[in-house]
Amino acid sequence: MLGLMMDYPLTIPSILEHGARIFPGKEIISYLPDKTRHQYTFLDLYKRSKKLMHALRYKFGVKKGDMVGTFAWNHYQHLELYFAIPGAGAVCHTINIRLSSSQTEFIINNAEDRYVFVDATLVSLLEPIASLLPTVEAYIILNAAKDFSTSLSNCIHYEDLISDCPDDSAWVEVSEHDASAMCFTSGTTGLPKGVLYSHRSVCLHSIMASLPNYVCISSSNKMLLIVPQFHVMAWGFPFAAVLCGAALVLPSSLLQPEALIKMIIDEKVDKAAGVPTIWQGIYACLKKNGHSSLPLKELLVGGASMPASLIENYQKDFGIKALHAWGMTETSPVASVSRLQPEHDALSEYEKINRRALQGQQLPFVELRIVMEDGVVAAWDGKSVGEIQVRGAWVIGDYFKTNNRESFSEDGWFKTGDVGVIDKEGYLQITDRAKDLIKSGGEWISSVALEVTIMAHAKVKEAAVIAIPDEIWTERPLAVVVLNEEKDLLSPEEIKNFLATSFAKYQIPDKFIFRQEIPKTSVGKFDKKRMRQLYTEGKL
Repeated sequence: MLGLMMDYPLTIPSILEHGARIFPGKEIISYLPDKTRHQYTFLDLYKRSKKLMHALRYKFGVKKGDMVGTFAWNHYQHLELYFAIPGAGAVCHTINIRLSSSQTEFIINNAEDRYVFVDATLVSLLEPIASLLPTVEAYIILNAAKDFSTSLSNCIHYEDLISDCPDDSAWVEVSEHDASAMCFTSGTTGLPKGVLYSHRSVCLHSIMASLPNYVCISSSNKMLLIVPQFHVMAWGFPFAAVLCGAALVLPSSLLQPEALIKMIIDEKVDKAAGVPTIWQGIYACLKKNGHSSLPLKELLVGGASMPASLIENYQKDFGIKALHAWGMTETSPVASVSRLQPEHDALSEYEKINRRALQGQQLPFVELRIVMEDGVVAAWDGKSVGEIQVRGAWVIGDYFKTNNRESFSEDGWFKTGDVGVIDKEGYLQITDRAKDLIKSGGEWISSVALEVTIMAHAKVKEAAVIAIPDEIWTERPLAVVVLNEEKDLLSPEEIKNFLATSFAKYQIPDKFIFRQEIPKTSVGKFDKKRMRQLYTEGKL
């Protein structure tokens, strides 16, 4: 027997409809790349998103399912794209501005983006590859100065595009299961893979992540989004903020610690989200400049683990709580959050800090499990180590344009590639990573991709890449290189220049070690465990 309830679709336009009706005067403050400050309201966001949606449909002829790319900083126009593109029935494809040209080219072509919205300060990154992007019909330029010029063809200025459009056109009718947004992940070997979100997955993620036991977003908050809007939709927080009535502060390219601290103080920000490297820089700046207090009450950390010592220092020196969260592009991304429960009040401060440094408890409608090497699902005992697998209402079921099921278990769980444990209270702890991936500053780096490229150099015989600890970035890649001939001369700078055509700057190793041989296992594979051990012992 079926229930007798209305079939009310969960869609992204419904998030904005609610936000504009219930919280019309809530502020969205943007610090733009030219350092000017822009402020408007949720109602303004609604009207301008409607204008943009109209332009997409009737000026560009965008149809349901079309891909529309964004190549932009965090600001109010990018937020309008978040709602207008899916509101037109299309897919909002946020493109990582920090990737190499070859990766950006692949991603845009794989997505088959029809239009790309690009910040004027980022145009130079697309100009060299524009001729290689056959599906892109036009570029819409954001925040361009009066004297702006570019070699990109078919350019339209954003404000010119929407200026004569009505702000009351109806949203395109979509199913909650229709595609709404897409992000690419490079967290595995090989080419980046697309993760295609539905309207339903975005809505459910926004609701559940906002709950008090997790990120806890409400109309009493003013939230600074340091996490980029191209990084898993800014962790989904723009949607959650509009749904819950939280005011937003968006910093665009002004990501230096001094600039962010000034925003926090001037705008009275009480909640902010970013990767650990951002918080390390802000803490050092606060201490250097003698700050004693901030309006900030809680900082959200994701992308990589934040050291317990830094969590403690923020709490001790400024009364700011660091909230650890964990997820992936494939989990929309928030899958667990490490917020303390009432029963933890009796713990010592040391124990509380260590618990907050864990990756946390799973959100409602998300399930985590640990699968050991023998295939047995581990008990939640804090000791049994295995691969972390996840399933849930906003977890990937398939990658875009591929039938490869290597990342999924036979019973349909997503295999994250992370290794860890879950304790009896359900707190996840990541203890290692599978497949020798390197996570630097919250971004994945593929050791295999680096190795293959280095070995393509004419003077290189073998190359192996391992992760080594780094105080700022958590991990950095170290390359161990064997040359073809002893007489060959090859400098680290030459290898860096060789890699620069295929990799973003942050992906290129800082250190190179030249050896006569690389340790190998009994079957002839690079013995990376041994290499890490030798590095730790200072013998590599």
